[in-house]
Amino acid sequence: MANEKIIKQKQEEVTKLAEKMKEAKLILLTDYRGINVSDVTNIRSKLRAINAEYSVIKNNITKRALKECKIEGLDEFLEGPTAVIISKEDYLEASKVIYSYSKDNEFYKIKAGVIDGKVVPAEEIITLAKLPSREVLLAKLAGSLLGNITKLAIALDQVKTKKEEA
Repeated sequence: MANEKIIKQKQEEVTKLAEKMKEAKLILLTDYRGINVSDVTNIRSKLRAINAEYSVIKNNITKRALKECKIEGLDEFLEGPTAVIISKEDYLEASKVIYSYSKDNEFYKIKAGVIDGKVVPAEEIITLAKLPSREVLLAKLAGSLLGNITKLAIALDQVKTKKEEA
């Protein structure tokens, strides 16, 4: 009797996790060895602020949920202690939070992840995390466009001045 109850409970966990994963833009698998409770609380609060979720889930449940979502290629990364980060809105900000923390803590490692349904290695996630934010990129684009417009305005003003002199 208890066995069936436990199996049903675990199946519900798998189904619930699989639903979250299907809606996610980012799924990160990280090794959280060597970090303390206050660090985990800090990471969770930063992720919660950007609508992402940090969970420590048994590897077997995570494997089954990934299989239910038809995501393959992550079984090798589900060894040892694994934390699962799921973001439904933006993959870049959550990657930045985790990368920032892993930079300061040698034990905390990004194992691999899934971005928009595609399995990606840790190196690719780290590369994305190093990119400037969307706002910074837009500001740089606006600055370069404004610089070109300014140069054009100066050139046109000089043409006008030369024509007036002639």
